Amino acid sequence: MRHTLPVLGLILVTGPLAATSALADTFRFTAIPDEDESRLVERFSKVADYLEGELGVDVEYVPVKSYGAAVTAFRNDQVQLAWFGGLSGVQARRLVPGSEALAQGAEDAEFTSYFIANQSTGLEPGEELPDAAEDMTFTFGAKTSTSGRLMPEHYLRQRFDEAPEGTFSRVGFSGDHSRTIALVEAGTYDIGAVNFSVWDAAVEEGRVDTDKVQVIWTTPSYPDYQWTLRGDADERFGDGFTDQVRQALLEMTDPDLLESFPRSGFIPADNSMYAPIEEVAENLGLIR
Repeated sequence: MRHTLPVLGLILVTGPLAATSALADTFRFTAIPDEDESRLVERFSKVADYLEGELGVDVEYVPVKSYGAAVTAFRNDQVQLAWFGGLSGVQARRLVPGSEALAQGAEDAEFTSYFIANQSTGLEPGEELPDAAEDMTFTFGAKTSTSGRLMPEHYLRQRFDEAPEGTFSRVGFSGDHSRTIALVEAGTYDIGAVNFSVWDAAVEEGRVDTDKVQVIWTTPSYPDYQWTLRGDADERFGDGFTDQVRQALLEMTDPDLLESFPRSGFIPADNSMYAPIEEVAENLGLIR
């Protein structure tokens, strides 16, 4: 069984009837592209195998090129399940009423972002971002990343009482956490905001030169990644299917599968947990 579809960049199916007829026999899921594509395919192809065994239906992982493409694929019923960040999950559930956040990583209830800096800046770790960070260059991750943009921008505005463009001499968007690390390590940007788990995994695997880049500040915690399922899943795949998917996710205990996220396990989630993310996104004008 083939468990990975070609990458979705532009969404080709635009009507719900076309999407339903094309996808009716297979349960498909995607994930926001928060790391490079090859790592994501390796991670989630194994998850597809696991879900297929647990759910008793054909399961395929659908890679996408952007956070927005993940949300669009979910809206268009090209995928029925998605591993979203906090913001992209809120966006998707607003577009598909009745959709539910089913499970989050044990670490996602109290997620954090790291602010990292190139050693050439002279910035040192501290309990708050230093005044010396002003007028340096800064990069977020993807524009709709919770841990790489939304919450870092929220905390930056609290710290400096202005938009990032008013604090830094240049503001960019790397696209994903791995690229943020690479750009700050190379000195292309002085400072960046990155998902703590991606940073920790990269350090553990020796993919970061910590003589060139280091963590200078850790944000307060907030809710982040979650599995979200479309509200019409039971209608599509049979009564009780939502509960089956939830159970399969919560019972994903294989260390090899969990390491690919990386998470220590999954715990129950619901839509109400992401109200703080929705509020911040509304305040920043990222959702309406």
